Amino acid sequence: MHPGGIPYGTFEFQWIAVAVLAFLMSPHASSATNSTPKLFGWVEEGLLLSEKVSVKIKLDTGALTSSIDAKDLERFGKNGVKWVRFNVEVKDSDTGKLVSVPFERRIEPKEEVRGAGGAERRPVMMKMCIGNQVHNEQFSLKNRGKMLYPVLIGRRTLENLGAVDVSPTLTMEPNCSKSDAAQ
Repeated sequence: MHPGGIPYGTFEFQWIAVAVLAFLMSPHASSATNSTPKLFGWVEEGLLLSEKVSVKIKLDTGALTSSIDAKDLERFGKNGVKWVRFNVEVKDSDTGKLVSVPFERRIEPKEEVRGAGGAERRPVMMKMCIGNQVHNEQFSLKNRGKMLYPVLIGRRTLENLGAVDVSPTLTMEPNCSKSDAAQ
């Protein structure tokens, strides 16, 4: 019944049911029953695994695929599979000096990555700890000069990571367990 004592019609009842369902599915209702979703800043600290290299990462909602500023790219074969050797320059957290860390990764077969410079074949899979989660992410490799952030995380990972707030930076330290990193 309406507050004035008039019975509800079928249309009004359906409208109320839709409104209640919409509220229950809204973020406001779910925040009361679920834990608060993680909120990351636009720049965070991450760990490249298994080397456990700490890097500043930019969470880039404009990029689909993640990328690393890789120097000295060298392709080679290993047991009939294409691999790449490269260096990533990062700032040492103790000394503040730039250090070059070597990596070797298998090149993902028949994958093409589109970037601002066009399409290229250069992706590799790397594990990265962000917050308390390990992500097995596809990265494109390219020497992009002296980039402020050597690692950009794209939407493929962001959709599983959490929300990004463009105001804060460095909101979470990487804190992945050894068992997570080994997976």
